[in-house]
Amino acid sequence: MSNPNTQALTDAGVSIWLDDLSRERLTSGSLAKLIEEKNVVGVTTNPSIFAAALSNAAVYGEAIAAQTHNSVETAITEITCDDVAAACDLFKGIYDATDGVDGRVSIEVDPRAAHDTATTIAQAKELYQRVDRENVLIKIPATKAGLEAITETIAEGISVNVTLIFSLERYREVVNAYLLGLEKAHAKGLDLSKIHSVASFFVSRVDTEIDKRLDALGTDAAAAVRGQAGVANARLAYQIFEESFSAVRFEVLSSAGAHVQRPLWASTGVKDPAYPATLYVTELAAPHTVNTMPEKTLDATAEQAQVRGNAVSGSYDAANRVLDKLAALGIDYNEIVDLLEVEGVAKFEDAWIELLEDMAVALKGAK
Repeated sequence: MSNPNTQALTDAGVSIWLDDLSRERLTSGSLAKLIEEKNVVGVTTNPSIFAAALSNAAVYGEAIAAQTHNSVETAITEITCDDVAAACDLFKGIYDATDGVDGRVSIEVDPRAAHDTATTIAQAKELYQRVDRENVLIKIPATKAGLEAITETIAEGISVNVTLIFSLERYREVVNAYLLGLEKAHAKGLDLSKIHSVASFFVSRVDTEIDKRLDALGTDAAAAVRGQAGVANARLAYQIFEESFSAVRFEVLSSAGAHVQRPLWASTGVKDPAYPATLYVTELAAPHTVNTMPEKTLDATAEQAQVRGNAVSGSYDAANRVLDKLAALGIDYNEIVDLLEVEGVAKFEDAWIELLEDMAVALKGAK
């Protein structure tokens, strides 16, 4: 029986995805329990998540031993793709029941290729073929180089989770990249109804960076805006979503079976304990969205979330006022979102390198 608070979020049009995956979650039944009890209908992963998962030698020991004849990178690909494929199988019923909208599991291309379009496209195809499940989503970072990769991957009929979006301008470019991909796929005669995408807009990291600068100002006016930027930024992204997918350009594609590219709220774990644990859940509830949560946030949602339906539509004037207040305080929005993108890619690169190093040690020990 599902939790009433997570059910209320589902009823508001929000798909709850878990921001975590490990073999232990799959084999212990804990992920299946979250599906049954807390309305979880998908999973996202990233290099940091896999680095944490693979540190559990007791769970992955046998899998690692089976990879001793492979290179470090191949071993990581094999093991993580096996986990993703198993999760895809677990979610297959949801995938079928929702016509492919949910029941999705994401896996990311090597973040070291975030600024290399050709390598990203090649890796997206390789991961899609290796996982070999319709309900996999290939994660591609929303860097400048990633935009073309998004278009070309969608054009091949491969569904994409666009990750690391921080700015409104970049989000517009991501939507355009998706639409270009659909147009190319349509020109090739592909079935657009089989292609899905989400655009992962990061939330809490925006507040973390901006709050730090507001605290440095130390004024009452600065303190009054703390904790508002992340939600305001995401709400304005939703305005772009509404405008983009009600325009004539998409209507043409929709008539051929295309789906909207849903906004996905990522980085939804609250970093500042002064804020409600469900801040980035209840304040961003809206139809056609995904909220991918770490388990701590999911638990808080189940325990205390007060979902009041659509909390986003109609909030755009207030959201713009928040950004105006920040600008008046000398907070440079563009500088911050550019910095967050650079840092976001770097964090995933660091996690990937750590994963490579740990796997090298594990493979050596297994021989």
